[in-house]
Amino acid sequence: MTTLFAVPYADVVAQSVPPCLSNSFYGIYGEQALFKPADAVCVTAQLGSPVVVPLPAGDDQLVWIQESAIDDALRTTEYDAQVEDFFQWLRTDDAVVPPAADYQTVLAQPSPALALLYHSPAHAIVAVPDADTAHALSTFLPRYWKASPIPPTPVAYLPVPAQAVDHIRKLLASLRFDPVVASTVNGISVDGMRKDIRYLTNEDGTSGIESRHSFSDGSRVAAAWLKAQFEHAGASCELKPFLEGFPPNVVCKYAGKVDSHSTVLISGHYDSRGSFGSSRAPGGNDDGSGTISLLAIAHRIKELGLKFHTNVELVAFAGEEQGLLGSKAYAQELRARNANVTLMIQADMLAYHAPYEPPQLGLPQYIGTPEVAELVAKIAAIYSPELTVGYTAACCSDHQSFHQQGYAATQVFERAGPIADPMYHNSGDVSERPGYDLDQVRYISRVQFATLLHAAGFELPKEDY
Repeated sequence: MTTLFAVPYADVVAQSVPPCLSNSFYGIYGEQALFKPADAVCVTAQLGSPVVVPLPAGDDQLVWIQESAIDDALRTTEYDAQVEDFFQWLRTDDAVVPPAADYQTVLAQPSPALALLYHSPAHAIVAVPDADTAHALSTFLPRYWKASPIPPTPVAYLPVPAQAVDHIRKLLASLRFDPVVASTVNGISVDGMRKDIRYLTNEDGTSGIESRHSFSDGSRVAAAWLKAQFEHAGASCELKPFLEGFPPNVVCKYAGKVDSHSTVLISGHYDSRGSFGSSRAPGGNDDGSGTISLLAIAHRIKELGLKFHTNVELVAFAGEEQGLLGSKAYAQELRARNANVTLMIQADMLAYHAPYEPPQLGLPQYIGTPEVAELVAKIAAIYSPELTVGYTAACCSDHQSFHQQGYAATQVFERAGPIADPMYHNSGDVSERPGYDLDQVRYISRVQFATLLHAAGFELPKEDY
């Protein structure tokens, strides 16, 4: 019988993957690393006491599902009952994927049987017949749970190389306040961000976008609109398909004037998720807020006529809510080309500001390059002192896809703690509501932009000096 082993990822990082496991790595899921070794003794001898999951015979698609790190205030009796009912249903012999709502229609709609292979309070592994079913599974999970398909074959374990980390350390060592950077990032416009988010959520009534869920028509409308906005800001953009049935990644580039072989990449994801059974998925915070941060940066690049020394990419990913699918595809493509991505920062959920708390910036506690997180924290102290900076267990967004490909990466998030937004994965996730704070988005966007400027290098037109 084949067996899957789940090991805390922190243990893997601390000890590195031993040779006997290097060809049996299946990826990072939350704070867990998964292995399917031929020799079980290798796991226990090298990495302690893993979770052991016996797998059924056959070619079933495995799916990792997990609960997001949420604040206790979001745990209600109703939510706990929903989770209990969901797993009770999975344990029945006749559990099947029900028909999806119209906005979540996938290519095929069979009624395949599911099998619950492992369940802990915050994680589970489910076997489903195929990849389409795995993608559909995300449409009816409990509200704060997310699904990620586990690949059928091993993936390469690619730690961030020492040379890449040394590059970040050099940036840290040379980091100083730059008045030109300050004036550049301080020009980010809240009014512009408000206009953009109201279009993406259709709060202004002009876009007609009811949902940006990956299986909705609105996600395609959003992709085309984002491409046009970034191109208007002077970027060269491409809609890059990655998986049939999903909207494309929106990949926008600014060519470097000095170093055409290195790239700094900043990103968000534009797909969204709403309440189960509702066709509305506005995604104002998750992750419209990260998307409008990218747009605000692009608008400022155009306004000032900025030119970069290295290549710069602004990317809006799709398929994040179904398991980081768009970013996984693009990160794998870049690795296959041996692209030199020197730094990557994902912005996901920047806007919610809990009552009586200060504006905050959360950096990943588990997944990412610590030196990049340190760089972002120091830049925040210089250019956005309004933010209280700390770490969050909320995990994981599209930076994980790049981290797994050996790129130095981190994420910026709205809170130095677990998720507190009561409209997380809810059809009420709009911008005109209590707690949605565009000033906080601006503060975090300044950090993302300032990090880009310090890492990529830049020039302004001579008359602006």
